[in-house]
Amino acid sequence: MLNSVIMMGRLTDDPELRHTASDVPVTSFTIAVERSFVKQGAERQTDFFDVVAWSKLADFAHRYFRKGQLVAVQGRMETRTYDDRNGVRRKAYNIVADNLYFAEPKRDGSGYGAAQPRYDATSQTPQSFSNNLEEDFSQIDGMDDDLPF
Repeated sequence: MLNSVIMMGRLTDDPELRHTASDVPVTSFTIAVERSFVKQGAERQTDFFDVVAWSKLADFAHRYFRKGQLVAVQGRMETRTYDDRNGVRRKAYNIVADNLYFAEPKRDGSGYGAAQPRYDATSQTPQSFSNNLEEDFSQIDGMDDDLPF
């Protein structure tokens, strides 16, 4: 089976940080994702998705993400059922984040080329990437201009 979700959208509010009874950090937030198509004569529609992040990823989101910021989320969909106040059975859908990324440059004027941090839950350490291709790649000597395929 395959359960993989990748979305990019704007945070509708600052992520709220809570702790479980066993003191595990958990944060939740909602992202607004515009649909990629617009019917002629209609306005672009937006969908809202709830995201949950756990442990160090929750701390990261709470510390660095703010309302209105464009973020990318990679994770999986989960459903849960519950009874509301009136005893009606409900179903909720959440994206459980495995990785969170900044999806736009910092707004403090540092410029587009500045390194943007990201958090990868598999390594559990903040990482950064560069938009400077000259630093990331180099010419391979001895290669002619013909493609090898």
